[in-house]
Amino acid sequence: MKTMEPQTLRSYLEAHAQGDLPEARAVADTVFALSEGAITMRDIINQGVLGSAFAAAQGSENPDGDVQKGLDVLADDTFLNIVQGLPVALYASEEIEHPVLVNEAAPLGLAIDPLDGSSNIDANVSIGTIFAILPVKDDPVAHPGTTFLQSGAHQLGAGFFIYGPQLALVLTLGTGTNIFVYSNRHDAFVRAYQDIKVPPQTHEFAINTSNVEHWEAPVRAYVDDCLAGQEGSREKRFNMRWVASLVAECYRIMMRGGVFLYPGDTRKGYSHGRLRLVYEANPIAFLVEQAGGGATDTAERILDIQPHNIHQRVPLVFGSRDEVNLIRRYHTEESAVAHRAPLFGKRGLFRT
Repeated sequence: MKTMEPQTLRSYLEAHAQGDLPEARAVADTVFALSEGAITMRDIINQGVLGSAFAAAQGSENPDGDVQKGLDVLADDTFLNIVQGLPVALYASEEIEHPVLVNEAAPLGLAIDPLDGSSNIDANVSIGTIFAILPVKDDPVAHPGTTFLQSGAHQLGAGFFIYGPQLALVLTLGTGTNIFVYSNRHDAFVRAYQDIKVPPQTHEFAINTSNVEHWEAPVRAYVDDCLAGQEGSREKRFNMRWVASLVAECYRIMMRGGVFLYPGDTRKGYSHGRLRLVYEANPIAFLVEQAGGGATDTAERILDIQPHNIHQRVPLVFGSRDEVNLIRRYHTEESAVAHRAPLFGKRGLFRT
């Protein structure tokens, strides 16, 4: 019996390019070129500290004041160079303050986090590249920012590459979420998971508990209830995870369900969250919703939020739909946090 060959990313994109969407061909060409850039980045990342790109970019900060690693800058340069020959009019990145005009006649805008999780580089934890593809809106020369100030619901495609044990691409073009894994044998990305579905329920959550003293009451109440186990109001045991790499967290949730929380808190500069709406939260939300999950800023659907700044930050909760909806209720229904004695109060989680 003849074994069927797996579908490659190229053939998948070619099928998409034949669709009715006016920008379909442009989207397909852009995603494929980004995949080639990801292979280049994988090879550089695999060199580790033996490669010069792992050095810090001395004195360099991105527009939000985060210190840039040499690999951050190299990743941004790599993808910016790639789009020069693509149907991309505008390029917006975490690493640069303003959008770059590439080809004013092209139909697409590309928003990208060239290297998500770069704080984990030295620890050899999975990192990635997150991207969102948008239709050009308004005159890209006179008003370059307008394209990126559309709500996430306007995305034509979104995805992320994860540089981990496998090089993988999690991708949606608005018709479900698929995962492609790079195959050395085929010298191509091949589809490993088709139309993946995030389980609606879960017993696993991810949050950085080191920030507990700064959490607002709804977040404390939710985590308290999860940690109360079978004797608590949730009546089941929860596992807790935290990788501090958005792509790694999302990939795990795609594989087995779960919920991720990066809420706003009381620290200076954190009241509106820390993740960027345009090139982090929106593409992740699009991927998760297309896989049957949910994504919210704790009150509003992420994809409905109207950005007012390309580098705007936002709280982000995403994952298994029922759990995301429950977390939203903790934030919007006063009864959900009333009359509680939080585990994280005077006693503290790690004190007896």
